[in-house]
Amino acid sequence: MTDYSGKRILSTAPITPESIQILEQVAPVETAATPDEDTLMGLLENTIGIVCRGEGVVSARMIEAAPDLRVIGRPGAGYDSVDLMAAGARKIPLVYAPIGGFAVAEGTVGLLLSLVKRFPQTDRALRAGNWNVRYEVPTGDLVTQTLGIVGLGRIGSQVARLLQPFGMRILSCDPFVEAAVAAALDVELVDFDTLLAQSDYITFHVPLEEGTLGLIDEAAVARMKPGAFLLNLARGKVLKSLDVLCEGLESGQLGGVALDVFPTEPPDFTHRIFKDERCIFTAHNVGTSHVALERILTSMSTSMVNVLNGKAPEYCVNPEVFD
Repeated sequence: MTDYSGKRILSTAPITPESIQILEQVAPVETAATPDEDTLMGLLENTIGIVCRGEGVVSARMIEAAPDLRVIGRPGAGYDSVDLMAAGARKIPLVYAPIGGFAVAEGTVGLLLSLVKRFPQTDRALRAGNWNVRYEVPTGDLVTQTLGIVGLGRIGSQVARLLQPFGMRILSCDPFVEAAVAAALDVELVDFDTLLAQSDYITFHVPLEEGTLGLIDEAAVARMKPGAFLLNLARGKVLKSLDVLCEGLESGQLGGVALDVFPTEPPDFTHRIFKDERCIFTAHNVGTSHVALERILTSMSTSMVNVLNGKAPEYCVNPEVFD
């Protein structure tokens, strides 16, 4: 076991006591007071590992300024907050934990039902003493409706499984999924335009990459079935801007929106979309349920310790650094 006396592991946001206990097998853990780059830059001396959580980023500038850095950990499946090229150039593994998809899938179903059944509006009206809301707020159904899932990977496929009992027609657009896999889920594989045109509800579960950056733009909304509901629980920048959604809602092209992620996080809370009652928002926390967070942080922390002790991590974004 390598001696890391005098070294530390830096976390950009709080993590669980259990994960700290795992990491402290090799070095003490220090949590930054704030996740901004200037604060983090002042903590990089003697740092052998960085946990990049929350709004924290690990930039090329930070990697260059951390000569002792040996591993970066990112809880969850997304890792666009880490400069992967800079890490690779230094042969620094980026470990992650793509194992909390079940929580995102459950959250997707919850948000979809809340949108369709208008739970938030009914709750607010009833708390204000309006029993007649039962006549004033029409609700919808899942049965007989068409769901479009953009991305049929770990999360998208679980969404399909959870929603099958509701009697929906389910479409998906995913160029990397074989027809037999989709058929086993009772999902029809279609192209993106067909999915937009035929779906009553559309949910996005794609990684952020060149082909998905700004995928939800004005043109995509214009091609949707009028009155469609849109959910984004993928990455914030899959959406071009909040204005795109507002324009769709104002024109009636969109009937409702649910977002767990935003193009900029935290978002600008003065934006007019936050006044629209047809929208539901969560704070990029759908995937961090109690069980999911415990599993994610345990996996990530264990992988970081493994790397620091010269062992293979469970999940690594850039395994080529070990070559």
